[in-house]
Amino acid sequence: MVNMAAQQIQLSQLRVNGDRLNQSIDRLAKIGRQPNGDICRLAFTPEDLQARYRVQQWMTEAGMTVRIDAAGNLIGRYPGRDETAPALATGSHIDTVPSGGCYDGTLGVLAGIEIVRVLQENSVRLHHPIEVLVFTDEESTMIGSRSIAGTVKPAPESYKTATGVPIQDALEAIGGNWDLLAQAKRSNLAAFVELHVEQGAVLEKVGKEIGVVQGVVGMQRYQISITGQPNHAGTTPMTMRQDALVAAAYLILAVQRIALSMPSQPVGTVGYLTVAPNAVNIVPGQVELSIDLRDLSRGVMEEMLSQIQEQMKTIAAQTDTMMAIQPILEVEPSPAADQIQQTIAEVCEEVGLSYCHLPSRAGHDAMEMARITNMGMIFVPSQEGVSHSGTEYTSPEQCVAGANVLLQTLLRLDNAYLHAKSEDFTAEKNSENLALVTRNTTPP
Repeated sequence: MVNMAAQQIQLSQLRVNGDRLNQSIDRLAKIGRQPNGDICRLAFTPEDLQARYRVQQWMTEAGMTVRIDAAGNLIGRYPGRDETAPALATGSHIDTVPSGGCYDGTLGVLAGIEIVRVLQENSVRLHHPIEVLVFTDEESTMIGSRSIAGTVKPAPESYKTATGVPIQDALEAIGGNWDLLAQAKRSNLAAFVELHVEQGAVLEKVGKEIGVVQGVVGMQRYQISITGQPNHAGTTPMTMRQDALVAAAYLILAVQRIALSMPSQPVGTVGYLTVAPNAVNIVPGQVELSIDLRDLSRGVMEEMLSQIQEQMKTIAAQTDTMMAIQPILEVEPSPAADQIQQTIAEVCEEVGLSYCHLPSRAGHDAMEMARITNMGMIFVPSQEGVSHSGTEYTSPEQCVAGANVLLQTLLRLDNAYLHAKSEDFTAEKNSENLALVTRNTTPP
């Protein structure tokens, strides 16, 4: 018992090598860097392949065995004392948008590798194996995490890569195999914890060092068609108009008002709008617009939709127009496990880092992982909320702080799950997964 207590004290003192972590971030950022400072590592491109090779080298040097599954996911595994135990997993992605930065996704991958380096250097083997996952193509198709979660659609044409290469050929180029994609599904993970930059300004605004993520919000997206009567802008009196754009303006303000009225602070966005005939001297007769609703609660989104539909009826009557609504996308919320949230908060308190709880309103691979196992996310600040840009910035100290919270969180979860079996982590999640279906149709 004394030895166990001494070991726990020793593990609680482990810290990542901050200089080495930030050097790894800088080295990977050189792959795909453009003259203007942006980083372009689109999935399946030579730059992506080069970065994957570099990461695979680092995994091997850290004592991990590395494999590539049918979805092209790069999986580094550091053995545990009990190789039959379900693995504790972490990681993220290293592909970028066309004008990406150093930290989005990359921090989570390299922090995971750094944690394994520390364990290896200190001759520490946890009870559970540790896996560091590099998910394939997070920025476009999310084919990697969706394959692991078993939510991939059977039609390959559903997956449009950023390069335009058919998904079957793209996967083959990185060692995957579309025909064997079902083999990538996992059911043997104890938990998945992802470290990520916030990609927003909340932490910076409230002055907190760590974000304990409550979950990845769900999304409901709709196309609205508004039909009025196009007519001469000079000869049609204001009181006789059937102006579709005026009706759209009322609806846009209604979406904003409804979102602001909800205590859970959801978001509602009209980001797409077309007007016809779209001429300076014609009263608009037709408008198409999109509505994007996001929240951690499906019930809140359904309440927002109900209120929006009531407003549509009222506005249509007031403006003498017709309105129709069509769903085009639905993604279920992915809540973070309570135990993981609590563990992250406890670690922050013990190491003296300020924190707050907040949702992730952007999609992440963790969203898919929550379909099959206990999920958690750790956010660190993004300067001025900038992301998907060569100017995105998270300080070296903030990267190190996040990596240390991830390290200690994994250590605590290893102990908390010590006597659990694989089926304890999959049965409940698999039953829940039946209701967690992502539906998608062609957007406007």
